Amino acid sequence: MEYRGISLVTGAGGFVGRHLVALLVRRGVRVRASALAHEDMDAITGRGVEVVRADLTQASTLPPLFAGGVDRVFHAGAICNLSTPYAVLRRVNVDGVERITGLALAAGVRSFVHLSSTSVYGRYRAVPLTEDAPREPQEDYGRSKRDGEDVVWRRIREGLPATVLRPCTVYGPGCTDGAGKVFSRPASLGAIPGDGRQRLSNVRVEDVAGAAYHLSLREDAAGHAFNVADDSHPAIEEALGLAAAAFGTRPPRLHLPVGVVAAAARVQGLAARIARRIPDLELDAVRYLNDDYVVDNARLAAAGYRLLYPDFTQSMRELGRRYLEEQAA
Repeated sequence: MEYRGISLVTGAGGFVGRHLVALLVRRGVRVRASALAHEDMDAITGRGVEVVRADLTQASTLPPLFAGGVDRVFHAGAICNLSTPYAVLRRVNVDGVERITGLALAAGVRSFVHLSSTSVYGRYRAVPLTEDAPREPQEDYGRSKRDGEDVVWRRIREGLPATVLRPCTVYGPGCTDGAGKVFSRPASLGAIPGDGRQRLSNVRVEDVAGAAYHLSLREDAAGHAFNVADDSHPAIEEALGLAAAAFGTRPPRLHLPVGVVAAAARVQGLAARIARRIPDLELDAVRYLNDDYVVDNARLAAAGYRLLYPDFTQSMRELGRRYLEEQAA
């Protein structure tokens, strides 16, 4: 499927959104980037991207996003943390989806790619999570993403050609928030949760952007959900060691029960709430560390997407080399 019109990226000022814009620019696509009024978009506008200021919570700001022939939408606009209460998350992650999908349907776009999350699945059930697993989220963020998905599924029944992406823990260049930040920049972690043998699923941000672009070109992807994860599932102790080696920090050696780590996260959360910021260690994120968390990516592979970074070990080594080059520059 070819696109000659404008491709709209919502949340273009965010981590995934910026990588999506960069990929589209490299592909020679006409890009319109939606960003909040306060976000610095100078790096993007320098690439010839049209920036439109809009807010998913303000309906009156959204119609200009679709002016002039938008035929594809990548909806990355969302609040992405495990500390914000549902009432606040809902305004963006659910009500915002209602608004943007309604406008996309009215505009007759040919492809709508919705960025969701594997958080919709909730707790791990001892087998790799497939797209057909029950959606039983265990925290406010996951519930908001599930409810946002429900809006998309309804719009699909109404005729919107939409595809749902469910990335797992996203990390990579430019990540400053979320669970993936520990694999994206130097971090000092004092302890390893539990025995350290819990297996994780992660994905580089470049592969989230790449999968979104690839699936937008496939008409048969519409109406389906796709997990986005790499092919490796390192144990948490191994992953933290690889991150420490990549960024030149000391790897944690002390093992603490997950319950103790959760108690520390609770204290951090209270302090962060007073300071009106997101804590580095989020309580709801710690709760995922009681068990393995392995995400199945077979459907994405069957759709023809080939991962740029299939192996976590090699990916971390590449990030480490990039970090050293930036430090030396």
